[in-house]
Amino acid sequence: MIPTISDVSTVEEWRSVARDIVKRDSKVNWQATIVDWPGLGYSDRPKMDYDANVMEKFLVDFVNSPDSPLRNSDDLVVFGGGHAATILARAAKKGLVKPRAFAAVAPTWAGPLPIVFGRDSNMETRYGLLRGTMRAPAVGWMMYNMLVSNEKSIQSQYKSHVYSDPENVTPSIVKSRYALTKRTGARYVPAAFLTGLLDPVKSREEFLGLFAGLEGKFPVIVVSSEGAPKRSKAEMEALRGARGVTKFIEVKGALLPQEEYPSVVAEELYRFLQESFES
Repeated sequence: MIPTISDVSTVEEWRSVARDIVKRDSKVNWQATIVDWPGLGYSDRPKMDYDANVMEKFLVDFVNSPDSPLRNSDDLVVFGGGHAATILARAAKKGLVKPRAFAAVAPTWAGPLPIVFGRDSNMETRYGLLRGTMRAPAVGWMMYNMLVSNEKSIQSQYKSHVYSDPENVTPSIVKSRYALTKRTGARYVPAAFLTGLLDPVKSREEFLGLFAGLEGKFPVIVVSSEGAPKRSKAEMEALRGARGVTKFIEVKGALLPQEEYPSVVAEELYRFLQESFES
């Protein structure tokens, strides 16, 4: 299970879903492994040039390494949220990872700024300036604290588009995510994510092409969310009936349905596992 890439990405978003699935009485003895992205969550956060290629390589190495916790997994299934789903699809299309099944939960491919302001040469120049400023000493921390690392900003994001129901955004969630933004090196990945460097594709056509490239390889479920922001929702909807998508469903939630409504998402994913492995 791979977390959605965001300023406050963390393995915590998948824990309840994982517990739900592994505790069920099943013909298959499911085990769950949840891993944080480099530079996010509880992982180390070295200063490096993060981009989609770095994240893809991490995922590929994690799955295929001889000392990986997944090394003995003959029935590897990958659940990915947001950008994680699209990065996995890109790696799988290349044949770099070979799961037996794949779930894309509220999949996205465009970072917060590109999805709103686009990617023309003028905007790319501005993104580069913003990214460089956020990575710089002193002034970078000031900008990061203003844009990302403050409880008011985190609460506002969660209430406006991360969760669908503002009442579900509790003080404990905000505080735990805020703590992640104070870890050493915390600003480097958000600087890349906000400005589109972690985007695995540059267009809807490429996005659909990734899933089309999975056709016939393994079952793929897309879990769309009812309350996703308009632009993100449009990209999820583009996968309805698309090539390579075995099953398309919609659940409650916005950009983190697996965290906001874990029992609903767990039920749908478990049903998908049953259909894929127990039928």
